[in-house]
Amino acid sequence: MPPEEFRAAAHRAADLMADYLQGVGAYDVVPKIAPGAVRAELPASPPEQGEGIDGILADYKRLIEPNVTHWNHPGFLAYFAITGSGPGVLGEALAASLNVNAMLWRTGPAPTELEETVCDWLRQAIGLPPEFAGHINDTASISTMLALAAARHRLPGLQIRERGLAGRRDLAALTVYASDQAHSSVDKAAIALGIGLENVRKVPSDKRFRMDAQALRVALRDDRAAGRLPVAVVATAGTTSTTSVDPLREIAGICAEAGVWLHVDAAYAGSACVCPEFRALLDGLECADSIVTNPHKWLFTPVDCSVLFVRDPKLLREAFSLVPEYLRTSETGATNLMDYGVQLGRRFRSLKLWMVMRYFGLEGLRARIRSHVAMAQVFAARVDAEPGFERCAPAPFSTVCFRAVPEHLRHDPAAQDAFNEKLLAEVNAAGPVFLSHTKLRGRYVLRLTIGNLRTEARHVDAAWELVLKRAEFLRNAKG
Repeated sequence: MPPEEFRAAAHRAADLMADYLQGVGAYDVVPKIAPGAVRAELPASPPEQGEGIDGILADYKRLIEPNVTHWNHPGFLAYFAITGSGPGVLGEALAASLNVNAMLWRTGPAPTELEETVCDWLRQAIGLPPEFAGHINDTASISTMLALAAARHRLPGLQIRERGLAGRRDLAALTVYASDQAHSSVDKAAIALGIGLENVRKVPSDKRFRMDAQALRVALRDDRAAGRLPVAVVATAGTTSTTSVDPLREIAGICAEAGVWLHVDAAYAGSACVCPEFRALLDGLECADSIVTNPHKWLFTPVDCSVLFVRDPKLLREAFSLVPEYLRTSETGATNLMDYGVQLGRRFRSLKLWMVMRYFGLEGLRARIRSHVAMAQVFAARVDAEPGFERCAPAPFSTVCFRAVPEHLRHDPAAQDAFNEKLLAEVNAAGPVFLSHTKLRGRYVLRLTIGNLRTEARHVDAAWELVLKRAEFLRNAKG
């Protein structure tokens, strides 16, 4: 594309982006389309001749923008909300323009050194000690897999890097431990690393949905006695369903006694530690061997950006470093990011995080996280005070788990579940807000989580009013 044509098109694209971010609240959060609707509008074959950018951008505006689920919508209150903030979007665009593959220091000097710097900024921001070094990946799923690979590599005498796992009769059953509330990424990492789902021990949780530390102690003891080899414990700080925090300090003590690696999945709640008052909720985080936190969840950085902190980065490097001849370079004292994971090609993710942290500053980030928590506490109080509703879990951060308990269904748990499933469908079909669900102790539960920069108290108020109205409608219909 000639430079002047690119300049004009980039201005048009900037206007499209700015208009979208300004007006995203006018859309329904989830588009009212059926599966296959977008594909039916697309040609079945690629164009033989090039097309003008005007037509391409027009089709973007007509076909793509209206038909995404709008994670940037102020009414997006499902899962863990994410925000494409202005500085983050600009950083993403600039990174695309530079088009860097920062696999080696030589192929990306500034991206490499910026990643090291911005990860250390984040380390300081969330209060971790200086021995932790950060490494940016796409998502927490990959960060957790890399951490467990490092944990496995640390075990003496296994030689899995050289000999693998296949066909070996000399290996005890490698075992990973996580709460029954842990994220599915732990299971997927076990699949990818050859540990296997059968060797992921699901430790029971307590009434607050936190790992039972004493049950963990018993599991480790019994497995060793049975000839198993514990690889790592994965504790969670901000569980996917309830955002509960496992007793990190107690678990860390058990891991230290047993000589087992402790990985903490703080993908969600780690961001809250930029606020000093929330660090007590993650007491013992600094005792972990590795920690993952996702700036793309609650630090307003566009997807994807996940930071893996490792206490001893040398172990991560030893687990993965492999340098073929064509990647050998003469620089000394330089970091080659390819050595710290499975991927060779590496996007310039640190640029958008750097721009977000500079634009908002720690004060700005703290103010917004505190605002989200405050709005969630107001919502939780409303649930607690409303007859016919109940809160189903503690709400330490900005997520509230709740359900309707209609009087006529009070003694019929299965019918209550069906009612809440219908309620969620009714609320989401209305358009202005989007909630998600989970199951807790087998019961169907609604989740409202606040994490989007554009969400204000009026949006949360509207969500609650909509929940009440649709619940009343279903009760009157004896739903």
